Formats: sequence, C-alpha cells, structure tokens
Amino acid sequence: MSILEAIVLGVVQGLTEFLPVSSSGHLVLLHNIFGVTQPQLFFDTMLHIGTLAAVVIVMREQIIALFKPPFYKMGYLIAATIPAVIYALLFDDFAESAFTGYLLGFSFLFTALLLFAAEIVSVKINKRREIKTGVAAGMGLMQVAATLPGISRSGSTISVGLMCGIDRKQAAAFSFLMSIPAIVGAALFQGIKLVKEPIIEFQWLPTVIGAVCAAVSGYFAIKFMLALITRKRLYGFAIYVAALGIFVLLDRYVFGVIAWA
Repeated sequence: MSILEAIVLGVVQGLTEFLPVSSSGHLVLLHNIFGVTQPQLFFDTMLHIGTLAAVVIVMREQIIALFKPPFYKMGYLIAATIPAVIYALLFDDFAESAFTGYLLGFSFLFTALLLFAAEIVSVKINKRREIKTGVAAGMGLMQVAATLPGISRSGSTISVGLMCGIDRKQAAAFSFLMSIPAIVGAALFQGIKLVKEPIIEFQWLPTVIGAVCAAVSGYFAIKFMLALITRKRLYGFAIYVAALGIFVLLDRYVFGVIAWA
C-alpha cells in the first residue's frame, strides 16, 4: 500500500464513518479498486481507531455525562452494546469473511431502503420520545447488522432511532456514542489475533498516516452530521448509496472492471 492510498482510505473512512453511507463498504470497494492485498480487517480497525479519537473529542461532554449519577445513560449504552458483544463472540469468522465484498452491492441497497423507510416513518410520528433501554437495544441490533460492509452503522442505528420517534439530533448523538465501545471491542479482537498470528512485513507508516487522516476527517464529519440532521432529511444519502449499490452489482455481475477479491 502506498502512502497516497493510505491517505485516501483514511480520509474516506473518517468522512463515511459518521455519514449514513457505510465506511466499511467504501473501504472494501476502495481495497478492491486499489488491489490492496494486506490484511484488510487490521488496517480497517486502525482507521476506526483514528475515528475513535475524533468521536471522543467531539462528544467529550456526552461521554463525561455517562459517568454521572443516576447512570441511566450508561445503562442505555450498555444495552446497545450487548448485541455486538454476543455477535463478536459467536460469529467472528463470518464477519471477517464478509469483508471480501461478495454482499457489498446488496448491502448498499439495504442501507438505502432503510434510510428511505426511516424518513417516511419518522414524518408520521407526532410525539417525540426519549431513548430508553428497548430503543437502545434495537439500535444495538442494527449495529450488528452493520458489520456487513455496505450496511451503514450510523445510518442503520439512526434509522431505528427515527422510526422509534427519537429526536433526530439525539438519535445521531447516541449513534456516535455507540461507536466507541464497538471500535474499542474491534481493536481488542484484532489485537489478540495479531499477537497469535503476527503479520509479516506489515507497513506501519501507511497505517499510521491513514489513522491520522481518519481522525481529522472524522472530526469534521461528526460536526457536519450533527448540524445537518436537524435541518435536512436523509434522502440524499439514500439516493447516493442506492446508486453505489447498483454500480457495484453491475460491475460485479456484468462489466467486471474491478478485480473483486
């Protein structure tokens, strides 16, 4: 992997992690376009650590509030994280195999349908609710679905919140908080694998540069999304990922321009 490729992947990761367009889906697509052969999950996890720094900086006040009595907000975050923990323990091999991108086009289309559905349903809800344990757990289940590249983690979790009648900005903020334990958990799993099976001739410089780029672009993406979601609907993102899904399917099964792994 060249430095330029690492920069592109890092910027794309940071921008797309917090926009409802699937960061993992974009990374898998770019890996195939660039012909990157290094272990994808480890590099992608390091990029996620870069975005972790961004979300901690932007959401620092909300993070501090988690540790203040009566701690119910922490309880909601735990409820949202439990499904991902169970999935990681039971289905880790499947999650890794999914990064070949064989479901990528369909997953992008699923994200588009989910965003459309969330906006249609949310418009019909008159009374706004607060996030409770059940809603948090539902958002956590969608976070599990988002382990498939192409299904947006932020998009799917925010969509569940909107369909449950949660305020738009509150749903987005809680979705970003949910990313913290998810990223930390993924990093721990990858760290354990790296200790057991060390990567030979691993390129540290591109990885570090990519992580820094992910942190910087992620910071601006969070700021942008929190400001945007209160003023605009998600239809534009839905149209974008739908077009991307169609492009991937056409190339994979018709044109064959990209050498898919």
